[in-house]
Amino acid sequence: MKSMLIETQETPNPSTRKFLPGMPVMETGSRDFPDAASAIASPLAEALFATGEVDGVFFGSDFVSVTAAPDVDWRGLEVDVLQLLLDHFVSGAPLFRPGTAAGILVEPDAGFTDDPADAEIVEQIKELLETRVRPAVAQDGGDIVYRGYKAGTLYLAMQGACAGCPSSAVTLKRG
Repeated sequence: MKSMLIETQETPNPSTRKFLPGMPVMETGSRDFPDAASAIASPLAEALFATGEVDGVFFGSDFVSVTAAPDVDWRGLEVDVLQLLLDHFVSGAPLFRPGTAAGILVEPDAGFTDDPADAEIVEQIKELLETRVRPAVAQDGGDIVYRGYKAGTLYLAMQGACAGCPSSAVTLKRG
């Protein structure tokens, strides 16, 4: 049997822990499972939700973030999550079921169509998000996704540990 060490990190979101298995989780993109119904695509996400103590799962490039349900104590849940992650990664099981979309990068909202006159600023925004903001947010166990730019207002989606995090407003203002 292969051995594996999974590093656990706290995140700025007290409800969420970041787990680093020491290997790639997603080859490209990321995948957010904000509820148990969305986890049908992934046996690992589904198993984490099946504990009954998980409120969200997020797969990043080299980490898995897990958000505990309200009033769940991480001292007990962490052991269960680590066991599920170890079982999954040591067995080499697929992250996604066949026929499901693996990495989904959130596309801009259907209600947003970037104005061609804003093309230069939108490109600068996307470059800054990709090179500076996303890597910083990933360190905290989450992701940030461009949703649109309209009339001087930027629309973003926070995922993983960053969704619902008390520090997300500060992250957005600093970013």
